[in-house]
Amino acid sequence: NSFVTRTNTCGELRSAHVGQKVTLYGWVQYQRQGLFLVLRDFQGLTQIVIPQDEAHSHVKELLCNAPVESVVRVTGTVSPRPLGQENPKMPTGDIEVKAEAAEILNSCKKLPFEIKDFIKKSEALRMQYRYLDLRSFQLQSNLRLRSRVVMRMREYLCNLHGFVDVETPTLFKRTPGGAKEFLVPSREAGKFYCLPQSPQQFKQLLMVGGLDRYFQVARCYRDEGSRPDRQPEFTQIDIEMSFVDQAGIQRLIEGLLQHSWPEERGSIVTPFPSITYEEALAEYGTDKPDTRFGMKIVDISDVLRGSNISFVQNALSYPHGSIRAICIPQGVRYLTNKDLESLKESAKSQFNQEIMEIIRRPDGSLKSLLTKFLGEKEQSELIQALNMQEDDVVLLAAGEHKQVCSALGALRLLSANLLESAGLALRDPTAFHFLWVVDFPLFLPKAENPTELESAHHPFTAPHPSDASLLYSDPTKVRSQHYDLVLNGNEVGGGSIRIHSAEQQRFVLEEVLKEDSEVLSHLIEALEFGAPPHGGIALGLDRLISLIVDAPSIRDVIAFPKSFRGRDLMGNAPDYVTPEELEPYHIQVSWPLEEKEAKKN
Repeated sequence: NSFVTRTNTCGELRSAHVGQKVTLYGWVQYQRQGLFLVLRDFQGLTQIVIPQDEAHSHVKELLCNAPVESVVRVTGTVSPRPLGQENPKMPTGDIEVKAEAAEILNSCKKLPFEIKDFIKKSEALRMQYRYLDLRSFQLQSNLRLRSRVVMRMREYLCNLHGFVDVETPTLFKRTPGGAKEFLVPSREAGKFYCLPQSPQQFKQLLMVGGLDRYFQVARCYRDEGSRPDRQPEFTQIDIEMSFVDQAGIQRLIEGLLQHSWPEERGSIVTPFPSITYEEALAEYGTDKPDTRFGMKIVDISDVLRGSNISFVQNALSYPHGSIRAICIPQGVRYLTNKDLESLKESAKSQFNQEIMEIIRRPDGSLKSLLTKFLGEKEQSELIQALNMQEDDVVLLAAGEHKQVCSALGALRLLSANLLESAGLALRDPTAFHFLWVVDFPLFLPKAENPTELESAHHPFTAPHPSDASLLYSDPTKVRSQHYDLVLNGNEVGGGSIRIHSAEQQRFVLEEVLKEDSEVLSHLIEALEFGAPPHGGIALGLDRLISLIVDAPSIRDVIAFPKSFRGRDLMGNAPDYVTPEELEPYHIQVSWPLEEKEAKKN
């Protein structure tokens, strides 16, 4: 209560304060029958007793007529609640304040929605009146927890480990590859700034500059619309170090998260387990596995290799062909025929992958279109390989390795959702399973043109030391020194050891990626002036906090987020500007005909 005129907050009064005269400020949560009023502020609720005697009639009239969510000041004496009227659900439930004086500081007009967490509100309405939505207990709690976590991160990095907090520019230039960037016009005709996707180049240049250890709570921008886990503007905990290897970065981040982890969320165990990219794809069908539950993908190619099932033999005849399956526990009991059909349809529509099902009956026998092609020995080996129990359902896929794994990985997650919605407890909502994914490929074929390559991470990532020579002979086989941090099936961080040789960086850009290295001439030149070996990582702060508080969207942990379509519904941004305002930037807008008509009207 320093620097302000209240004596206490609405969440701190207890029996020890009985008899004290206090002044509280807050919002009217609700008023009951002209007898009580509940006052709310950022810390909690306090029950105010409205005086009924003639001497305080003006106070009674004022408090009884104050609209809900009006801001009031109340002065009164703390009293114990009458016996039997205590409220154990409220921290202040043993006391009440008998009002002696009051003032309405600002009356509230009719609200567009009630300020209560359990009231359902459309997201568009919440975005439009975000300042009202922020009054809810849940958003208040989320933002305060976020603030505490960031403060603890600063403490760990700066005070305990000598990192330097450096702000990097927001106006920069286009970076080749990666996500789309926002353009910012300049007063030089035809020249534009870009808002950075991340401070990647600047943090590398800080290492060249000898800062040794850099960190920043960095604002980043990507022009790719919004999804539940994405925003056009977002925040990263951005880190870079000199003279470090992959293990050093991993130890740093494990310590950082352990130090800043909220006590109320339990403790996290370090070191985090690690898995290679190839293992993640083979066992989970994704590079961000949710390890809170089993149902791993199992390779059953050898079990079925001797069968005369045509589609199995056809799949195994290809160089990267395989037969894989997942076992859904108690699938017969928890999944309907409609559920199984929807799973098959999902694999077909998303991955062009056919799925066969196998059911283990209560008598131990198998039910499937495949069983007539399988002998007793093969059926027994199949049951053993998949550890099939009674009423389990197996989903089997045959084909190209990566496609099969990706399809089964998606079905694994969909099956888990179906099982949980049917009542089977599969994933502990209070558990936090961190996982390092390492040894990513350095390059991937471009989706639009598979004969060309693009960086799997970004073009500044160093090749794995064991594969460095392959960079010049067969770049498709090169692993990278790139590492991702995954939490409960969500990527919460990514980083790499960087290329610190100008020659190697130029080769990657020009010869492998076929990019114009001139765009990055400033960085390449800097690497020629004694650049130290360096590496770093960025943690997605919004996503990390949303997982810690179990929020359905990162918008629930950002004070003023953009809508699903990337718009600010409160301030109506982006908005039109006049031709006069555009003139200094040498820009003219060419309007589609229908928009011209709409603007006229």
